[in-house]
Amino acid sequence: MRLKRWTLLVLSFSVLAVALPIGAQGTKTGWVKGKGWGWIWGKEDEVGSLNAMTEATKAEALASIKKGETFDLGLTYSRRSFKWPGHNPGEIITFRSPDGIDRMGDPDAPPRASNPDRVLWHSEALFISDNVATQIDGLAHITAGEDYHWYNGYKEAEWGGDFGPRKCDASTIPPIIARGVLIDVAAFKGVDALPGHTAISADDLKATLKAQGTELRVGDVVLIRTGTARYWGTDGADHAKIGEHDSAGITLEAAKWLVEDQGAIMVASDTSGLEVNPAAPGSGSGIPVHKYLLVDQGVHIGEFHNCEPLSQAKAYTFCYIATTNKIKGTAAGFALRPIAVR
Repeated sequence: MRLKRWTLLVLSFSVLAVALPIGAQGTKTGWVKGKGWGWIWGKEDEVGSLNAMTEATKAEALASIKKGETFDLGLTYSRRSFKWPGHNPGEIITFRSPDGIDRMGDPDAPPRASNPDRVLWHSEALFISDNVATQIDGLAHITAGEDYHWYNGYKEAEWGGDFGPRKCDASTIPPIIARGVLIDVAAFKGVDALPGHTAISADDLKATLKAQGTELRVGDVVLIRTGTARYWGTDGADHAKIGEHDSAGITLEAAKWLVEDQGAIMVASDTSGLEVNPAAPGSGSGIPVHKYLLVDQGVHIGEFHNCEPLSQAKAYTFCYIATTNKIKGTAAGFALRPIAVR
């Protein structure tokens, strides 16, 4: 009789564990409240908190789609686009053109006799930064310490290289399918865009979520709107106007609240750097949020995500879907087109 009771008790806990949402089971997802994620996925890991995505969580995110309403979160990149000053300018150069192939007698051109319809082509050579326009920072993007280590203890002396980092580059970012949440701070503050250097605190995030009637869950991709992207225009050519607002962003305290208290697996914004600039005195670096998220927690950062369509539709929760350019050695997945669907 006692054995049967214990069996029933164990089965009851098993059913409860299966029924609980992601995060409620604590270490089953890898997340620990008050600690966050961190270097918990094994010494060979290059993925970080995105490991918390499972077939079940992805299916749940996809099942939340009711209308099929799709929001384009990508910003159009061109050679004129605004960028963070620490990255190289980009250039798109015509490598082959129909006129050049035909008129110049390009050796790659098909012989005229075998091509009476004059079917020719365009192809372009790209000289571009891996940190431009809509992007997701890879975990090797930021290093710390005298040994220049990044996430999971990979060091420059061992894993750097002439052709990009050989661990945690952007090609290791898995396809992302997760519940997404917009925290529309600019709308909550009643402004088109937050003024430059505005520090977004954890209390700001909490107040905005309360006003929206939105709750965060462990495993969310969190998008924070400052309003900066409203000035992108066709291709981000108005550097002065974008630059007026681009330095608004979250504080280190806000980042810690999102990860350690709420369990975010990725944090994104509509600016080039996510975090407030300049950082608060005593932060330990000029970009403490990047160091905390990418190096310490293994949480990817999304930048220049276009939150304007979401804000206009008051679409605060959705299924976030993104895949990065799978180019070996790149520090970030760049010039992307993630989508939100609800």
